[in-house]
Amino acid sequence: MKNMPALSALAAVLFSMGLTGCAGLNPLGRDTTGPLPRPPRPLPKMDAPFAWGFSTSSYQYEDPAVEPGDADYFSTDWDISVAQGKAPQKGNALYSWTHFEKDLEALKKSGATHYRFSLEWARIEPRMGEWNEEAIDRYVSMARRLKRAGIEPVVCLWHFTFPDWLYDKKNPKLSNWLHPGVHTRWLAYLDKVLPRFAPYVNYFAPQNEPNGQITTAYIAGQWPPAMVLAMGTYWKAIDSSTAMFRDAAARIKKTKPSAKVVSVEALPWWKKSVLDPGGLFYNTMIHGNIDHLDRVWDVCDIIGINYYYSQVASPTSFLSEAWRRGHNYTMMGWRIDPNGLYNEIRRVGDRYGKPMMVTENGIATPKDPKRIWYMQNHLAAIGRAIRDGYDVRGYFSWSLADNYEWHYGYGALFGLSKMDPQTFDRVPKPSFGFYRDTLKSNKTVGSVAKLQPSGDFN
Repeated sequence: MKNMPALSALAAVLFSMGLTGCAGLNPLGRDTTGPLPRPPRPLPKMDAPFAWGFSTSSYQYEDPAVEPGDADYFSTDWDISVAQGKAPQKGNALYSWTHFEKDLEALKKSGATHYRFSLEWARIEPRMGEWNEEAIDRYVSMARRLKRAGIEPVVCLWHFTFPDWLYDKKNPKLSNWLHPGVHTRWLAYLDKVLPRFAPYVNYFAPQNEPNGQITTAYIAGQWPPAMVLAMGTYWKAIDSSTAMFRDAAARIKKTKPSAKVVSVEALPWWKKSVLDPGGLFYNTMIHGNIDHLDRVWDVCDIIGINYYYSQVASPTSFLSEAWRRGHNYTMMGWRIDPNGLYNEIRRVGDRYGKPMMVTENGIATPKDPKRIWYMQNHLAAIGRAIRDGYDVRGYFSWSLADNYEWHYGYGALFGLSKMDPQTFDRVPKPSFGFYRDTLKSNKTVGSVAKLQPSGDFN
């Protein structure tokens, strides 16, 4: 899960103990070890166009462009964490609000066919029940400009942050997913934005990685409301987020029946450990992957897989992550494992029987040859899965440029380009050219199926 560092060993143990009684069942009583009831998995259409894109998020890319006292000033729960010294300062990020044309210019040069960006709910509704119509207009303009450039917009309606008016500093249990007014305001937000985007957008993602965000916020205590091992609150947040996802899916289809609803879940590949003979850690991590998705898959047209790494589910693995370095690890200590992506595609395809897209994949590294090697081998894993009959329809790189990476600040370098601080231009890295050439040569599912792994990056 890109958004979530490994839980501490103690947190993982206690979280696992909280799930031990239902280690094989999700909250709806379904078996987590086998596929859910579904139609047979269809074979991929090899001549279908393959979606090549980038994924970004509003908070990580946009400058606020407002100051306290401005009529349209807004703040998020993450801004509260920054003000409290619990998260790194963001500043103006990549200036993507005032200089979206810089992102668009880079996207055109890349040849990308799709671009996933998110709406900042707080910017659109800076105070409860008050709407910033100009902000909505600007977001819609982004979608229109992408369409004119031949790039399909994929709009994510929520990407980790909540308006600050949904955050209760005195009672964290009544914040964000669990605020008494969140469902009412979410429905109003949906009804406000969906009709505006419907003429220009064919793909909507209701939420980004709610499974990882909820675990990080209510178990690991690292994201607002920063609660540790709050098991009851965790399950309530899962209930709330899945209800809100399903409401969004229903409204998307009502507004535009032809639109595709895309899930975006954090799905690392978990491996069993000899130090976990009873499967306590392993079952915990599998729950983290599927507790949310099991409740929403049936209203999705496409299952989105955010994959970055594999991890051994054991106490020592969690404890050692921060110190892991070298050829097989990213700069944050995440294990590079293209075969884990292949395995995760198989598991998701067999379990849910739906078309898939890899909605995020990337590596934090200062070594761009390593980034190219990482991309080539993960793309080859997708090709292998397609050859084996799994319906994978797209790949989205994280990310277009080095960006603000939540609790890592600007220290995690995921970008295929970097921003020139004077001109705001996105300056391509060699990996940008590799990606451009790869997608130019592989426009169909069938051609992607032929991609092969590379050797060493050195």
